[in-house]
Amino acid sequence: MQLTSETLERAIEELARLPGMGRKSAQRLAMHLLKQDEQRVMQLAETLVNLKKKIRYCGTCYNITDEDPCAICRSEKRTANIVCVVEEPRDVYVIEKTNEFRGRYHVLGGVISPLDSVGPDDIRIKELVKRVSSDEEEIEEIILALNPDAEGEATSYYINKMIKPFGVKITRIAHGIPMGTELEYIDDATLSKAFSGRNVF
Repeated sequence: MQLTSETLERAIEELARLPGMGRKSAQRLAMHLLKQDEQRVMQLAETLVNLKKKIRYCGTCYNITDEDPCAICRSEKRTANIVCVVEEPRDVYVIEKTNEFRGRYHVLGGVISPLDSVGPDDIRIKELVKRVSSDEEEIEEIILALNPDAEGEATSYYINKMIKPFGVKITRIAHGIPMGTELEYIDDATLSKAFSGRNVF
């Protein structure tokens, strides 16, 4: 194929590297951007540059933020003594959309995964232990909201072992059958979790 524009080809290659973006989608997006006026494209480019320049991690919870500490850690309307432990900043967004949790967070930045050479020292477990042992926050409950896979389970077990000596209540979010799903389509592991984690009606 004869390239009509090396610049366009490079743009397509870069866009195709984005998650969930195939080459055809990248080509459509590049062509769409070509049709936009220059100011609109420059605004997008500036926003992307600022995304890398201005975003940082909160020094308390390690969520992404423009200011340190983040808005959640600064808020006086949040329950300061309940901390929800999540794997990544995207998990904070998912939980916040529910408007159910009014405490604070601790973002680990990953999970223990020996196959990927990720151990407890490679994620922010030490920082969590430091928060729990500190008198500053007086944490009463840690909620483990990690994925119910092998890595999430291993990480939850390790955190439980590290936090237990401090006498802090440790809970985890419920695992089980999603709303609107029929039992015949549920896998054995999920059904087993649903039975072991059942609640009083």
